[in-house]
Amino acid sequence: MDLKKHRNRARLLISCPDQPGIVASVSEFLYNSKANIVQSDQYTTDPEGGRFFMRIEFDLSSFDTSYPLLEKNFADIADRFQMNWRLQMERKTKRMALFVSKEDHCLLELLWRWRSGEIDVDIPLIISNHPDLKDIVEGYGISFYHIPVSKETKGEAEKEAKKQLEKASIDFLVLARYMQILSPDFVHTFSERIINIHHSFLPAFIGANPYKKAFDRGVKLIGATAHFVTDDLDEGPIIEQEVLRVNHRYSTEDLRIAGRNAEKIALAKAVKAHIQDKIIVYGNKTVVFP
Repeated sequence: MDLKKHRNRARLLISCPDQPGIVASVSEFLYNSKANIVQSDQYTTDPEGGRFFMRIEFDLSSFDTSYPLLEKNFADIADRFQMNWRLQMERKTKRMALFVSKEDHCLLELLWRWRSGEIDVDIPLIISNHPDLKDIVEGYGISFYHIPVSKETKGEAEKEAKKQLEKASIDFLVLARYMQILSPDFVHTFSERIINIHHSFLPAFIGANPYKKAFDRGVKLIGATAHFVTDDLDEGPIIEQEVLRVNHRYSTEDLRIAGRNAEKIALAKAVKAHIQDKIIVYGNKTVVFP
């Protein structure tokens, strides 16, 4: 993507109680701010008394002076309609950190898409509780931090991880098959900014070796779920899901391979949607605009 082409572009995301006049008021405000709307998507949970969601992309002339004024002046409309809202500039590249353990399929998928320019993001560092993926990460020119985690050192490990993330000015985190449970304190620090991936056998095949359990049950579908991390393990707002068909000829290893494919596809789609500001969280659900 040619980033210079969109250096004057911004994105406005809105969530509020549904009521008459929202679209007209927002459009008029942008028009008066000399903004040119290039894309607009909206969704209402219920036409009567529901919740309204909207995502607008627009270009601004004299961006450096217009953007701060627009951000300041929009507050009046937001207050009138009781909006939760955020404004993002496309020219600012988000900074993403990856947490990994030993499995590399999700890591490699994201690194490949990053290097090929498919996902527009900076990756200043990758943190792992094991040293196994160090050579792969450093081969991409990215800093690798090995921070071992045990029951006794978990608090100190998270403290060190936070230090490195703050030092690198990270915007969001991706758990690319990071096999550790994050503490509530850590999750709250990065609320709605941690994306995780897990196989969609949960909760039917919870625990060790889910692919063997799925094989024993003769499953016909296999999938993966990418979601925001909350204190409820693997139950945060879902961003993306991927499903692949399987059959009786699949061995346990075949299911594992299919599962890895589903995981890396779902995670990459979720990361891309987050980077492009296409996600609005409400309750334990999300609206993900196309």
